[in-house]
Amino acid sequence: MAALAWLAAHRALLVGALGVAMSLATTLHVLIVPRQPRSAAGWLAVIWLSPIVGPVIYVLLGINRIARKGRRLRGERAAGDASAAAAGPSDGAPLDTGPALAAVPHLAALVAATDRLVDRPLVGGNAIAPLVDGDAAFPAMLEAIAGARRSITLATYIFDGDQVGRRFVDALAAARARGVEVRVLIDAAGVRYHRPPAHKLLRAAGVPCALFLPMRRAFPRYWNLRNHRKVMVVDGALAFTGGINLRVHHWFALAPAAPTHDLHFRLTGPVVAQLQEVFVDDWGFATGEALAGAPWFAAPIAGGAVHARALPEGPDDESDPVPWTILTALGVARQRVCVVSPYFLPDPPLVAALDAAALRGVQVDVVIPARTNFRFVDAAVRGGLWQLRDHGVRIWMTPPPFDHTKLMTIDGAWALLGSSNWDPRSMRLNFELDVEAYDRALVVALDALIDARIAKARRFTRAELDGRRWYRRVLDGAASVAQPYL
Repeated sequence: MAALAWLAAHRALLVGALGVAMSLATTLHVLIVPRQPRSAAGWLAVIWLSPIVGPVIYVLLGINRIARKGRRLRGERAAGDASAAAAGPSDGAPLDTGPALAAVPHLAALVAATDRLVDRPLVGGNAIAPLVDGDAAFPAMLEAIAGARRSITLATYIFDGDQVGRRFVDALAAARARGVEVRVLIDAAGVRYHRPPAHKLLRAAGVPCALFLPMRRAFPRYWNLRNHRKVMVVDGALAFTGGINLRVHHWFALAPAAPTHDLHFRLTGPVVAQLQEVFVDDWGFATGEALAGAPWFAAPIAGGAVHARALPEGPDDESDPVPWTILTALGVARQRVCVVSPYFLPDPPLVAALDAAALRGVQVDVVIPARTNFRFVDAAVRGGLWQLRDHGVRIWMTPPPFDHTKLMTIDGAWALLGSSNWDPRSMRLNFELDVEAYDRALVVALDALIDARIAKARRFTRAELDGRRWYRRVLDGAASVAQPYL
């Protein structure tokens, strides 16, 4: 009884001591783990300004547990016969890039930089075709599934159980029924956007399906680290990748309630094996199953003029290939840079690189939606645009419907396409998949798509930025403070 009385009398003191101990422990972790000073300062503020709650938030959101787990798994696979190399990677020396860079020799520095960032070579002989919206992408993907003979692998962030998702479920089930090997990987958060969830429909139809980092507990350790990649490979020879999720929003012909523009790509050639490697790695991570050799990989057939390379990005890779590739591309650009992003929240190095390119006389066009599907993000975007207003970067805002496209081009000869947004989540937390491509014909076509968006957009000016009412400035500024966590 005396002990209970003492605890009751000193409850406030004990809670305070617990809060200090938790803050000290998490502060040590923040200072020991290498991270950007801005990020470290933000977490320290959260930890000390919110006793007990702040350290708990840091433990849930700020610790990158996936890196150690990912490196361990990759190490085990590399040491045994289930390694990525044994699965049939895109081996061989990089091809001569002379023809691809004949008109833009200054991009050779970009090739050299990316060579140092990733262990995959830039390979030639690829064909890449843009597919605008789900109206072009979904029929092409369903046709490829219907024509599959040996294997289909599909990874996506969102797979809804709506009328589009059910068409894919039916097509994959039909392929499975005729003897095609099928594997489907869906992010465990992305599968929750619609009821019934697609993974239950797939499993009921007999299609092997797994969730990436399942969220089974109330406080799962990895819930903030999501697989945002979108890739489908058919027979090891044909691939689709880009930004489109499997949901009705992107198929305008079906008159969706929330229409959403986006861009996807059809790829053939040696780069398909690199995309398949990324899926194989993710599937092995999620399930432990190694997909090796046939039927998952096929001998590459060169059928195009595009030099390309897959750039996977994730919290388990400390080399940060996508941000560094973007920074290098901005540094070598001489004529024009085009950036299309649905969520434009670049960190200070990217802002500086955009400003520096514009100050050098490069035409820099940034195309973003006038309104996204998150009003708070809209405010954060506006709150950060002042960083670009005085250096010549041109900001274009596209009208509704919301444009979810992710694309970057430089000098009419190089493009970066895939799933990455220009925001902290894509650059630091998500597992993303992009492809860099060198080819004038392809990039000229992509620039035409970008210019068509610009023709319908309005230019965001300094006068508009400065003319916001005081309360809008306050709201935008408050939202921009949260940018590192968006």
